[in-house]
Amino acid sequence: MPNRPMTQDDPLEDFQRRDITLDRVSKAVHVAGVGPAVIVMAEMPGISPHVARFARWVRDAGFTVYMPSLFGRDGAIAGAEEGAAVFQRACVSAEFRAMAANQSSPVTQWLRSLARFAHGECGGPGVGAIGMCFTGNFALTMMLEPSMLAPVLSQPSLPLNDPDGIEIAPDEVKAVRARLEREDLTVLAYRFAGDKFCMAQRFAAYAEALGDRFIGRVLPDSAANRDVPPFFQTFVTTPHSVVTAHLIDEAGQPTIAARDEILAFFKRRLSAAKG
Repeated sequence: MPNRPMTQDDPLEDFQRRDITLDRVSKAVHVAGVGPAVIVMAEMPGISPHVARFARWVRDAGFTVYMPSLFGRDGAIAGAEEGAAVFQRACVSAEFRAMAANQSSPVTQWLRSLARFAHGECGGPGVGAIGMCFTGNFALTMMLEPSMLAPVLSQPSLPLNDPDGIEIAPDEVKAVRARLEREDLTVLAYRFAGDKFCMAQRFAAYAEALGDRFIGRVLPDSAANRDVPPFFQTFVTTPHSVVTAHLIDEAGQPTIAARDEILAFFKRRLSAAKG
């Protein structure tokens, strides 16, 4: 993958922008690659160059990436004001449950349909997904869709006002745990130790809800990149984005090890012979 500057808007020219209508709702989805499907869900404030870089890593590892546009300007480096406006709109949107624990965001229904649709297009044993920050928990709720096999939760930040809450309905998390046990599946999750949006209490809540099916990784704050975009400089003042803005793209870095573990997880779960 050629080096692209993380300080310029990304034209996403190597993705196909498709308008995909599911459940009578149409959303733009950026698609690229060949192989089993992996859904990459952006963090706030949208599909940034850092998010697109991660999606390309997934594509280049042998997958078809489906990257839905859920908020913000696709490919843009949002300034602090623009990013704050995107965040505020999402918080009041009917699609998201930013402040409510024990509820699933309505948009996860559409995302479950996207997983089913992508599996139909790409084939293979099933689909992987990663959510980040605002979308961090969505891959867990998507496990209610049978085609979903490889869920990754990167710094899951909702609900914003309840550090030890999880953004999924109690009956749904019970159904997900039962499926994880029945099919011998696991959930991977990542956070930085000092993250103020995804704190230790949240990982403890996931561990209580999912038992040993939840595999939580905590990276030291010293592993975070400090050269971050304007939105992060203003509003995300602790290490937060494990595989995007706070990733240090150098061999041997803990964030690169996290990226590689995620790619290996997708390969293991979505290969023809699951393991």
